[in-house]
Amino acid sequence: MKKIIEDLVVSENIPLKNNHFLLKLTQSEPLPSMMPGQFVQVKIDDTPSVFLRRTLSINYVDYSKNEIWLLIQIVGDGTNSLSKYKTGDTLNLIFPLGNSFSMPTTTQSRLLLVGGGVGVAPLLFLGAELVKNGFKPTFLIGARNVDALIELQEFQRFGEVFVTTEDGSAGEKGFVTDHFILKNSFDKIYTCGPTSMMQAIARFAEIQSIECEVSLENKMACGFGVCLCCVTQTHEGNQCVCTDGPVFNIKGLVWQS
Repeated sequence: MKKIIEDLVVSENIPLKNNHFLLKLTQSEPLPSMMPGQFVQVKIDDTPSVFLRRTLSINYVDYSKNEIWLLIQIVGDGTNSLSKYKTGDTLNLIFPLGNSFSMPTTTQSRLLLVGGGVGVAPLLFLGAELVKNGFKPTFLIGARNVDALIELQEFQRFGEVFVTTEDGSAGEKGFVTDHFILKNSFDKIYTCGPTSMMQAIARFAEIQSIECEVSLENKMACGFGVCLCCVTQTHEGNQCVCTDGPVFNIKGLVWQS
């Protein structure tokens, strides 16, 4: 898939709770084709302490409005700078980068999408694409507390949503691996979030013989497989998450406990 470098215009910057915000970007020309799981790299010009582009998952693509959505958590100077962008401002993006989640087969009709924290970002786009392809996904979203639950109403557009919080302030108390929905039968699981959460889901999927794909969130610098800072271990040797991923089937990964 062709990668482009383009200036996009901020159409909306929506503050969300718990230091998150939703950045919607557009351009005059139609957006290129993108797939769930892919990411962008954003150039931040107005912050002297930020030298590298910031890597962000594609949260959603609204082709009817020619918009790409980026769900962002403020964690440092770069993301703090992005949070201050206003309608009409421009951002330079390299996109779309990386591979994507695979569409299920017709026999894999029972689909579970598991997300934690800001790792839920690519699952919204995935849910929309699954619905477009005739599937009905189920979402399981985990967070520390109710204030850390993001975009629940958006997820509800595409499927049934279940929630866990560590303090019990919303949904079931505990981790996603504790939720009763896992007692149901699923044909395929997709997950993105903290590494420990994905590893736990991967172990569950392996024990239950369920096909499972994970979207890794290793730190990236170049985005093109040159700097090697995002390397992960697989059964085929070390692979770059930015080019060989970020989506991997768990069967190919060498998980580190």
